[in-house]
Amino acid sequence: MPCPARGWRPDRRRMSEPAAAPDRIAITRFKGVGPRAAERLARLGLHTLEDVLFHLPFRYEDRTRITPIGALRPEQGVVIEGEVLAADVVFGKRRSLLCKVADGTGMVVLRFYHFSAAQKNYLEKGRAIRVYGEPRPGAAGLEFYHPEYQTGPDLPPLEKALTPVYPTTDGVSQKLLRNLAGQALQWLRGNAPEELIPRELLDQSGLPGLAEALIKLHHPQPDDPVDLLLDGNHPAVKRLVMEEMVAHQLGMLAKRAGQKALSAPRLDGDRLTARLLESLPFQLTGAQQRVIGEIRADLRREHPMLRLIQGDVGSGKTLVAAAAALVAMGAGYQVALMAPTELLAEQHLNNFRHWLAPLGIDVHWLAGSVGAKARRETLAALADGGGALVVGTHALFQDAVVFQRLGLIIIDEQHRFGVQQRLALREKGRFDNQVPHQLTLTATPIPRTLAMSVYGDLDTSVIDEMPPGRKPIQTLALPAGRRDAVVERVRAACRDGAQAYWVCTLIEESDELQARAAEATFEDLREALPDLTVELVHGRMKAKEKQERMARFASGEARLLIATTVIEVGVDVPNATLMVMENAERLGLAQLHQLRGRVGRGGDQSFCLLLYDTPLSHTAKKRLAVMRDTSDGFVIAEEDLKLRGPGEWLGTRQTGDLAFRIADLVRDEALMAPAREVAAALLARYPQRVDRLLRRWLRGGEHFADV
Repeated sequence: MPCPARGWRPDRRRMSEPAAAPDRIAITRFKGVGPRAAERLARLGLHTLEDVLFHLPFRYEDRTRITPIGALRPEQGVVIEGEVLAADVVFGKRRSLLCKVADGTGMVVLRFYHFSAAQKNYLEKGRAIRVYGEPRPGAAGLEFYHPEYQTGPDLPPLEKALTPVYPTTDGVSQKLLRNLAGQALQWLRGNAPEELIPRELLDQSGLPGLAEALIKLHHPQPDDPVDLLLDGNHPAVKRLVMEEMVAHQLGMLAKRAGQKALSAPRLDGDRLTARLLESLPFQLTGAQQRVIGEIRADLRREHPMLRLIQGDVGSGKTLVAAAAALVAMGAGYQVALMAPTELLAEQHLNNFRHWLAPLGIDVHWLAGSVGAKARRETLAALADGGGALVVGTHALFQDAVVFQRLGLIIIDEQHRFGVQQRLALREKGRFDNQVPHQLTLTATPIPRTLAMSVYGDLDTSVIDEMPPGRKPIQTLALPAGRRDAVVERVRAACRDGAQAYWVCTLIEESDELQARAAEATFEDLREALPDLTVELVHGRMKAKEKQERMARFASGEARLLIATTVIEVGVDVPNATLMVMENAERLGLAQLHQLRGRVGRGGDQSFCLLLYDTPLSHTAKKRLAVMRDTSDGFVIAEEDLKLRGPGEWLGTRQTGDLAFRIADLVRDEALMAPAREVAAALLARYPQRVDRLLRRWLRGGEHFADV
């Protein structure tokens, strides 16, 4: 294969505008790209010369040196040269063509399962041959399976640079991609690169220029540290990572500016909030008081509040949200609280009714399980302004829901909603250019790097203090073989007056997953513990049945609750001090931590037992070790991000266009803060470059994760 720096030249007739910006040079102006090829390349996102420059190799092949056959090692890509000894068709399990090649240091076999008679005849004895591939152990020793090869008396010179291998799709060959990269690099060498980040903003970083970085990545030399290129730690990679992160931060700043251009009602009604706080039989933590003060300051402004409250399970986020809601209601506006599940929404409903009933405030309920009559009454109350506060699920943003004066939206566990769902609820409160304030709660602590990337447009408050008297949950990991002993521990705890959860990952048995299902576990434990009242809850139950069973557990009538992960959020039973999680190795850290947070909500010591099946994978061992070692949700979130990566951590609905093309939020965390500084400086001093940078990297994605 010719190297991308030579052997190809741009079609001067079709690429005759050296001054044109690379994002304005269509890929159809490359030599060798017709309409059909352009259509296939579009599937890779390749439309322009700039797209080709930023379509980077994911690995490299070394075709710059000859390896003696006697020095071959399995599964290492090499070039060999030798002489054909024989080429014969062999009949076995599969008909194949075997070509024996020797070079004086040894002999190796080339094996082809798909071949023609002409190919066999071409590989005649005595012909010189050059082969590239990865030898693997085979029936005749080391063999090359369908390798690339060239034959003839005048073999071309060896490559002078490493050969790039690019991400591709059906119908697009590596040869075509290398051809395009070669033409793009040739253009780059003849034209000044468009440095959208001025040199003075990068001088502190010591990173190379854009052209130098792109040439190095497409065209590394044999002595370049390929490992650093591939693992993202080479300065050439960091240069592009920095620019991509700057673009994402600019997207955040642009979105924040767009939000600030909107107006919101100024809410300054502290009377009801003061009455609530005076009625509480306990004092707020310092962190709760601080966050309530930040919210009050936001609500007094004429621009919409966009604040994210992070707080570990049990830190008192719901009470802070209630205080914020009362500010809005005290100013004469309506409040909507939306949660992703009925179970969580109903927990909020119960808490708000408990706190607000003494203040004479009715809390309305809107969810899928609400009957037709109650639903009509709630909709009418919201439309005429009689409903000051409504708690619900996805039902809140349906077309039939109309608010008269929606001033504040509270969203719990925002990452479980899609972007459009959140926008739909906000739009219900839009009047001309005015939109409601928005408060977001999450009990899933967000790693710092993700918070800066995904929620960079939000003001963030952290409730980093737990209510007094809470004791850390003691966590143990036990093999499934200790299950009988765990059952006895449950029996003893319940006999002593406590309650317990037993969490299963499935509802029904599955041979494929080999996990104990909730229904089977319910039957087993009811038989093993006949002196206890045992209840079962899972997501396939009707809402009314689920609520009745949860109510029996919350009242203490049932001592043991068998459940699926449906109880991950929204369940608050202070008397529950023991949790058993079966097949704990199957769950991620965030979910394990959320589930564990269902205990430890009272003053007594609580325990969490993680049952696991062996053998454990390396990742599962690390997860269980983290759970044993810490109960700090932020530490757990950081470890979870390292293990799973941002895409899996957030889920596709939340990440949207966040998916970085080159940057890795875990690997490149150290560049996040400098990228924010560069983005702010670029916006202040070079605003004319911002749109161009956004187009280069985000392709319209500056609107990702919109409020």
